[in-house]
Amino acid sequence: MDYSIVLAKFWGWYLLIFFFVLSLNPKRIRQIFSDLNDEKFLILFSFLSIIVGLINILLHNVWELNYKLIITCIGWSALIIGLALFIFPKPTVNWLEYLNIKLVQIIYLLLFFVGLFLLNTAYGLVLI
Repeated sequence: MDYSIVLAKFWGWYLLIFFFVLSLNPKRIRQIFSDLNDEKFLILFSFLSIIVGLINILLHNVWELNYKLIITCIGWSALIIGLALFIFPKPTVNWLEYLNIKLVQIIYLLLFFVGLFLLNTAYGLVLI
């Protein structure tokens, strides 16, 4: 099976699930940021982010101007954020929290539409 399709399904479902969880329970995002102040959670989260980003990049580092670029950018973003959280924990948490406060509506819409786009591409639900 093509890694691009598998990763499009994975990231599409992940982004939609994350969107609905945050939409139905907005306190969850505040809980995540408060948990990032705990060193154990921060290290675990950064390791997980690094691992997910590395696996995504090793299996799929495709720089074509289509849905594959979105998957590659998600992998690189996960790796970079994981490394930043591990190397510079406090400034990175402050930066992520600032972005979330300023761009919360845009982030939620991106989660929803990018997830829908990837699922549509993977399953061929709507022909565009």
